[in-house]
Amino acid sequence: MSITTEPTAIDPGPRQTAVGSGSRLVRRLGIGRFSGIYVWALLIVLFAVLVPETFLTASTVRSIGANSAVTSLVALALIVPVACGLFDLSVAAILGIAAVLVLDLQARGLSAGIAVLLTLVAGAVIGAFNGFLVVKVGIDSFIATLGMSSVLAAGAFAVTNGNQLVAQVPSTFVTLGQGTLLGLPRPVWYAVAVAAVLYYVTERTTAGRYMYAIGGNIEASRLVGIRVDRVRFASLVTSGVLGALAGIVLAAQLGASSADIGPAYLLPAFSAVLLGATQIKGNGRANVLGTLVAVVLLATGIFGLQLAGAPIFISGLFNGVALILAVSLALRANRQAA
Repeated sequence: MSITTEPTAIDPGPRQTAVGSGSRLVRRLGIGRFSGIYVWALLIVLFAVLVPETFLTASTVRSIGANSAVTSLVALALIVPVACGLFDLSVAAILGIAAVLVLDLQARGLSAGIAVLLTLVAGAVIGAFNGFLVVKVGIDSFIATLGMSSVLAAGAFAVTNGNQLVAQVPSTFVTLGQGTLLGLPRPVWYAVAVAAVLYYVTERTTAGRYMYAIGGNIEASRLVGIRVDRVRFASLVTSGVLGALAGIVLAAQLGASSADIGPAYLLPAFSAVLLGATQIKGNGRANVLGTLVAVVLLATGIFGLQLAGAPIFISGLFNGVALILAVSLALRANRQAA
């Protein structure tokens, strides 16, 4: 008895062609890698319809820029250790202690330039101590930097006695944070400058390739001769310096500081870095351009919701949902890359 193969009743040919065409269209539009830009554009259209009188103004652009500049600096600070496979949970606390320190030093009679320089040095020292704990002692970066953030928060409280710190500082220092350049707040240009340098280092230099290699496979990096400990140590020092810079910019922007000013920046910055890892390159690696897209996207969404009359807790809700989504998308991108 012979068995003959009958043709199937459903011909998959046209369906496969349609799916293939759809996939090609998705790839061509870059919906995965550039989804943040598309969502940002949709948010602009949405809020332009909901609150056209207040959203479609030059002051909105300046406000979003001013609000996102410090977050951008913190997120950029995080990129370097994250690229190396480390988490620096102390970066927001470094921002907080730096914002307090730079004002306190000026209140004690030091010039703005010296106060800024000493604050940056303090950020480097804190980063170096983090590096010592992680690289030399062998403590997990999550635990070491979490502990450091608590220590720094206590230090900021000791300096301010729990009160808001308002110091008489030179007008030149305040201008650093409150002035404008080419129609945009000066802090925006600081973030752009740092992003340009960091982009060059991570994308165009051997040091950048080493960072991503270590973050991808630390043992393989050791075997090929990369000085893993040195690179990881340097990444935490860099994070400390950039975190201190963010604190200086914030202090100049506000003209004041307090002991609890830093922690609010940790969640938005991490959300931006992890969400940015799914953008532009789309390979799950932290990168500068993707991070900047994520920062602007989150800042636009939060500011638009505030203009639309959303309750005050919406910022935390928005950033929390963004972080969960960012981690999910980053894990998916990493699995696809593997």
